[in-house]
Amino acid sequence: MLISYLVPVVLLFMLIAASIRILPEYKRGVIFFLGRFQGVKGPGLIIVIPGIQKMEVVDLRVITMDVPEQDVISQDNVTVKVNAVLYFRVVDPERAIIQVENFTVATSQLAQTTLRSVLGKHDLDEMLSERDKLNNDIQEIIDAQTEEWGIKVANVEIKHVDLDESMIRAIARQAEAERERRAKVIHAEGELQASRKLVEAANVMAENSAALQLRYLQTMSDMSNKNASTIVFPLPMDIMEAFKYMKASPAAQARTGGAKAPDEGGAS
Repeated sequence: MLISYLVPVVLLFMLIAASIRILPEYKRGVIFFLGRFQGVKGPGLIIVIPGIQKMEVVDLRVITMDVPEQDVISQDNVTVKVNAVLYFRVVDPERAIIQVENFTVATSQLAQTTLRSVLGKHDLDEMLSERDKLNNDIQEIIDAQTEEWGIKVANVEIKHVDLDESMIRAIARQAEAERERRAKVIHAEGELQASRKLVEAANVMAENSAALQLRYLQTMSDMSNKNASTIVFPLPMDIMEAFKYMKASPAAQARTGGAKAPDEGGAS
């Protein structure tokens, strides 16, 4: 007799225990009543009637997903292997459950195809030097397509761009040639600047004989300091002017109004 009373009580407690669900702060429950969407509940204590109601639990935290390594052919016909990491979260649990069968798998497949599509439109140099721009492009495309699933893509980061050995050696040769080109350009620019300064200095000395005399004395001082065994005999700059006068033609002397040569003056 007692057993007949205990059985319904036990069944009632089991039904109540099966109906009670507790969801933490970062989860939500999508409730279906006889197959129809009823609402989103949580966090906290939730009563779900077994057999009549069904609850799908959705995690609202940011999900980190590794995008598997993809073979990509760049615009300049270079084959590379690229992998990335995707950060996303569910912002609308209702659409994440109703609009797509498995939003995690769907987002992963979409990320793989988008990664190949976007990187295939760029050269290898852009893949290596403009990762921030490529990350933003991939993130915007994935986010626009997953919006109807109630998913927000926070960020996409390209982790590795792997090349084969032959391509690595070709890039190394290219980088070495670029460094040599820059060194030659810098050297040529230095020679050009130095020649301009020499021309300016020559013009100053030509206009001012005192500057030329000072430079002459400085040169002799440097020679005496570096070579102690060398004997230097200073040569006045006026003598150089006399040599220039003797080398000039008689017609040039007549134009400059200079005096006649000593032998011509003595023959009168």
